[in-house]
Parts: sequence; C-alpha cells; structure tokens
Amino acid sequence: MMREIKIGNKFIGKNNPTFVIAEAGCNHDCILERGRQLIIKAAENGADAIKFQTFDAKKLVTRDVPRFWEKNADGTTQYSLYETQDDLTKDEYLELVRLCKERNIIFLSTPFDEESVDFLEELNVPAYKIASTDLTNIPFLRYIAAKNKPIILSVGMGSLGEVEEAVNAIKNEGNNDIILLHCMVIYPTPADQANIRFMQTLQRLYPEHPVGFSDHTLDINVPIAAAALGARVIEKHFTIDKNIKGAPDHPISVDPGELKDMVKGIREAQLALGSGIRRITGEEIYAIKTGRRRIVANVDIPAGTKIEPYMIARKRSNEGLHPRYVDVIIGRETRTDIKEDEGITWDKI
Repeated sequence: MMREIKIGNKFIGKNNPTFVIAEAGCNHDCILERGRQLIIKAAENGADAIKFQTFDAKKLVTRDVPRFWEKNADGTTQYSLYETQDDLTKDEYLELVRLCKERNIIFLSTPFDEESVDFLEELNVPAYKIASTDLTNIPFLRYIAAKNKPIILSVGMGSLGEVEEAVNAIKNEGNNDIILLHCMVIYPTPADQANIRFMQTLQRLYPEHPVGFSDHTLDINVPIAAAALGARVIEKHFTIDKNIKGAPDHPISVDPGELKDMVKGIREAQLALGSGIRRITGEEIYAIKTGRRRIVANVDIPAGTKIEPYMIARKRSNEGLHPRYVDVIIGRETRTDIKEDEGITWDKI
C-alpha cells in the first residue's frame, strides 16, 4: 500500500495530483529580486513547490575538482562556480519563505551539508530534497532523516544496491516518509537516455513509497510522459529567462511559459490515466444508441416475405436487432411491412 505523504498543504501518493516542483536551484544568482521573480512566476504558472539549493562552497567541494556537468570544462572547477552562488543571507531567505506563503507555493531547498540542514530547520521547511550526488552520503542521510520530515531522494547515478542502502539508512532513523525520484545526472539529458520506465522498476521494488522523476531534458515532453507512467512527483529546472548569464542551469531550464505548458500537460496526462476500470459513461450511452450497427431492411420487405440475405443490412441505426442475430432472422417471415432502412426487431418477424 503506497504511503500518502504530506508536504505543506499538499498530499503525495497514489490518488493525489502529481506534485510539481519548479527547481530554481541557484538560478537566483544571489540576487534577491531574481529569487522573488522565480517564486512569483512559478506560482503563477502552476507549480506546487519551488526549490532552491542551500550550501557553503567550502563544505561542498575541494578547490580543484572539475565540473562533472560540462564535458569540456577545460579545468574549470566546481568551486569557482559555487563560491559565487552561496551568498544569500538569512534575511533574504526569510523574505523568499515569506513570499512563498503569500503566493501559496511551497518553499523547499536542497541542503548539501549539516549546517545547511540546521539553517533550513530554522526556516521550518516542510520536507527535504536530497540530491543524487548525496545518495551515497549515508551519515548525511541519517542526519536529515532524524529531523523526521518527508524526504524526496533523487537516485541518479545509483545502483540498486546503493538505493537500497540509502533507503535503509533513512528508515533506520525511524523515517518512512520517503519519495524516490528517478534521475539521470546528464546535463542536458537526451530523451533516448531518460529511461523513465525505471520509475516503474523503483515502484515495484518500493511499493509503499511514491516515485517520481527529476528531469534534465530540454523539453517538456519527457516529464509529461513520466506523469503518464505514474510519476507522483515531477521536478524540473526553472528560470525566468534562459539567456541569463550566471548559474549553469539557466539554459537547461524551462521558462515560465514552458512551465505553464508542462503543468497543463502533466495534469491532463494524470487525468487521462483514469482508474483502470471500464465503465460506460453517459456520453458513451448516447453513442451506443446511435453509433452502433443494427440489422435493418436493405429493401422494402412486404409482410409475409421469407427474409433472404440480400434483404437485410447492418447499418448504424437507433433501431434494430444486434448484428449477432443475422443468421437467426434469415429464413424467417415478416409479420408486417418493413420499409428500407427500418430496423428489424423481433415483433416484426
């Protein structure tokens, strides 16, 4: 039985709408007004939550490790970027949290060290998102799990054994509110490498936990397809303008218009899934009455005539016997005159 997990004022689980996270990350570029605009536009265009990233560059990476998301980094380090992206103050964070409440969108942030977790606790975040890069950081997972709040865990780059180890580490702290997100740590991810069916594998392995998809493709089609496959959570990078020069995620993010279209597609995909139970609806009842073929006279047939095959046809009509009775009525005599296109019923033969 899949757990129903509450984050803020939203519920995530089998029978709830897909939870859409606009992943702002560091796309605020440490500019408060840009962070405000990200929140405003995410809320206006249908996201359930907006997520930032909280870290201290000195605690995140060594100074010489190259950027894994750039194939031709030319020696450019992760640190050289991250040291420019960790400067939002506590007061600025508080302003972003306040604005989220005002705009009725859930504030989330991914922490990358224990001190950032403690800081987010002060902000009273309703859940924690853990990045794929920390899937194997077991002490960190335990530290977050002990906060006893829902955890959204991206499992990119992880083997099934590593996913199991991470899930067990969280559960061993008494925290069972875990949402697993399939993710490909490829920036951007080609559609043919998205492998969204892996979500279904995760769901079979962990039936009690909602699963979803953290997307790095350039389009909105793949996350919509993921929703159609049953994703309970969709996370997508989000920016107010793809042309901004700053955080590296701007070019691979959706802009406000694309976010709106993505959310619309996700909602429609989930509605289209239905219950899996075949029911005849009111609209179909009318179609059954006038859209199905019935046995009708192909020519005028006088009363007392022995019915021959050429005298009848199967046409769409709101009167006449089911086509299954064709062989039964051939050879019978008519009781009354039957005009061409008139439905043939039992009382007429």
